[in-house]
Amino acid sequence: MLKLAAGRLLTMIPILLGIILITQLLLSLMPGDPAKIMAGQLATPEAIEQIRIDLHLNKPVWEQFGYYVDDLAHGSLGDEPGSGTPVSSEIGAALPITLSLAGVAMVFTAVLGLVAGTLAALRRGRFADRAVTATASVVQAIPPFVVGLVLVILLAVNRPWFPASGYVTFSDGPWTWFWHLILPAVTLSLASAAELARQTRGALSDTLDQDFIRACRAKGQRELWVVGKHGAKNAATPVVTVLGLQVGRILGGAVLVELIFGLPGFGALALNAVQTRDIVLIQAVVLISAVAVLLANLLVDISYTYLNPRVRA
Repeated sequence: MLKLAAGRLLTMIPILLGIILITQLLLSLMPGDPAKIMAGQLATPEAIEQIRIDLHLNKPVWEQFGYYVDDLAHGSLGDEPGSGTPVSSEIGAALPITLSLAGVAMVFTAVLGLVAGTLAALRRGRFADRAVTATASVVQAIPPFVVGLVLVILLAVNRPWFPASGYVTFSDGPWTWFWHLILPAVTLSLASAAELARQTRGALSDTLDQDFIRACRAKGQRELWVVGKHGAKNAATPVVTVLGLQVGRILGGAVLVELIFGLPGFGALALNAVQTRDIVLIQAVVLISAVAVLLANLLVDISYTYLNPRVRA
């Protein structure tokens, strides 16, 4: 397992370097002068030129890439031009909010998706199966921002059961923190839970049709033991894969969800960076998002060693 993890971590390095280079190329292709946009309309030509120098915009892309990699090697994500404020301080204030939202959303995704998918697999061809399949299809067709607005109107405006916006830190009260995250987390998790439910239903149904499952039942083993021990573990590999893929989906969806519910998180920070052409912040946001997705994939790969002994060998 350690050898697998070390190998995967080493392969992350060239992937991250490629992502940084592609980001640099895309930023260089954006129309307009980012130095002018970042400096503001009232900035002097000298101030604009100083920002251009600070960000190395007067140099070729490959040199900008080298400067940025050098900053990363020294443990820096860069500084805001003009103010000199480290980008890491801005990210440090916003990232815990998004991690809280994404964490709660992943829990909702796993619970809703696994329970609904398992129920559908155990009731194949019956009402529960049809209901789960139809509901999952409908949920996947509805954009998350529509779900969020409907939830706000129904459960925060018409019935003030949940807060419509805002964020409370965990230190101010775990229950209050969780209560403020319920609506945005449900909004963010429904589509992912629907996808997970469909995958769980398909994988578990196929597994329960295998000969070794029939042999376990023929031996008189209890159905709960057959499904939970033998069926679930053998069906878990594709389910875990889909669950890992939802990390990127949830991080991407956090941008709109945070705007709807007024959460000053990582997604809102990323959108503001794009609108203001804050190159340093955009690079940091892309890099951290890539690291999060790669680490999620690493956890999925490590889980394979437990679920599938052949990977271990």
